[in-house]
Amino acid sequence: MDTPISLLVEIPETLHGSLINFLDNRPDWDQDRVFSAAISLFLLQNRSPEQGNDRQAARIYLDSIFRRPADAAS
Repeated sequence: MDTPISLLVEIPETLHGSLINFLDNRPDWDQDRVFSAAISLFLLQNRSPEQGNDRQAARIYLDSIFRRPADAAS
């Protein structure tokens, strides 16, 4: 089971505005879900070939997109 880690990040004000607008229009999403989906997708798209297949990042991404709790994936 993955243990959640809290992050404190600074993002540009315009990006924050876009995030707030996104969340206001999609009540089934929250900030944690958006960041999990975004970070896992970034890592999947930018891994080097020698890193091989990253099933953990793929699982987190798909679970975030399809609203599947991480602990249910085990």
